[in-house]
Amino acid sequence: MQVERPAWVAHFNRMLKVCAVFVLISASLAAQADSAGRDSAGRDFAGRVRVIDADTWDVGRERVRLFGIDAPEMDQTCTDSQGQRWACGVWVSEQVRQRFGGQDVRCERLNKDRYGRTVARCFVDGKDVARAIVAEGLAFAYRRYSTDYVLDEKGAAVNARGLHSSQVQSPAAYRAARTSAVAPVQNRSGADCPIKGNISSKGVYIYHVPGQRDYGRTRVNTAKGERWFCSETEARSAGWRRARR
Repeated sequence: MQVERPAWVAHFNRMLKVCAVFVLISASLAAQADSAGRDSAGRDFAGRVRVIDADTWDVGRERVRLFGIDAPEMDQTCTDSQGQRWACGVWVSEQVRQRFGGQDVRCERLNKDRYGRTVARCFVDGKDVARAIVAEGLAFAYRRYSTDYVLDEKGAAVNARGLHSSQVQSPAAYRAARTSAVAPVQNRSGADCPIKGNISSKGVYIYHVPGQRDYGRTRVNTAKGERWFCSETEARSAGWRRARR
């Protein structure tokens, strides 16, 4: 014999089903809202790395300035233990490119800098890439903004890793000096300053004067930090040596 349930029981069951559907829809909307919030607020983002220089990367479509570190500028030079100047800015960028270029990274967005770049911490396989770069002597702790990597820098210095095996001006001091320079070298040419400052494949700074054997075939690439000089005195004062032939 089938017992008929009271009407209120059926009504109660229908209400439970309605409430369950409402909860599921609310949870789905909340998840979507959280996802949209993360994208718009941009707390986390990820992408493949294209190294611009040691501390500036493109991650996916976003230009990123790595938080808490400062690397030499591309045209910056250092002096080795033999007193020879070498292109340390180009070198550190190439080292970082070989290590991280093309890899997938996850980043935590912190803010924007004055150039519109996203300042972020970035990670490969859960490891802080900025810490690795400083620990290998390819950049310095940027104490003006953070002391997170000071111990890593000290470890690299004690072991003479990377830049710490040479004499190097702090990148911030180099930028300040370059900005205050009276005569920007990039505006020079062979018309009034005929001496060619060339950086060899080994990073040695050599200048060529008209009449020397390799003068004609030497090209000045200012993007690499090469430049024109108006006199040999000026070239030597800047740390370049005369070509032997």
